[in-house]
Amino acid sequence: MAFSLLAELDLRGRVVTGDALYAQRELSRRVAEMGGDYFWVVKDNQPWVKEAVRLLFEQPPWGERFNEAVREGRHGDRQERRRLWASTALNEYLDWPGLGQVCCVERTRRRKGKESVELAYAVTSLPPERADAARLLEIWRGHWGIENQVHWVRDVVFGEDQSQVRTGSAPQLLAALRNLVMGLLRLTGVKNITAALRHYGWKPWETLTLIGLSPDN
Repeated sequence: MAFSLLAELDLRGRVVTGDALYAQRELSRRVAEMGGDYFWVVKDNQPWVKEAVRLLFEQPPWGERFNEAVREGRHGDRQERRRLWASTALNEYLDWPGLGQVCCVERTRRRKGKESVELAYAVTSLPPERADAARLLEIWRGHWGIENQVHWVRDVVFGEDQSQVRTGSAPQLLAALRNLVMGLLRLTGVKNITAALRHYGWKPWETLTLIGLSPDN
């Protein structure tokens, strides 16, 4: 599906981001051939790549220096700090099409006196001269924004991961309906999808307003 979708897009000058599912060699090659750049999060579906990147940042070679960027912010009662390191040290070592840099990001969250730290890794075709560490951190934050606004809502709020509907075209139909609902709610300025679903669950007749109809008609 990803290949057929890319064929319809103009990727020149654009950066395609994706979670671990999209961290594939052939997909990376296709994006580069179409004039775009990729930025993929790397997880256990590419164990050898993930391990190589992890070791680079945890046990760097003597004299290795990383490009680095840090950003801090507050979201409600949560203080968050993101720190990204980037390196070209694996460009010739990893068998990955068009590799420009590898990245590691550390996310530190503090909330109500408790602190959590999360590490994640990525590969990208963007070289340092076109994307320094600050730019890569911006791209990664943009990807997280998509995850939070779309994938997290589908997986958690709509319970997509727990759905037992798996046969025929039903999963695709339900996914389309979930996207339609999210789109309609976002167009009306809804920020909290969970609260909106609860509201319309209590007052289902008001859902007509989402498609321009009056409940009184």
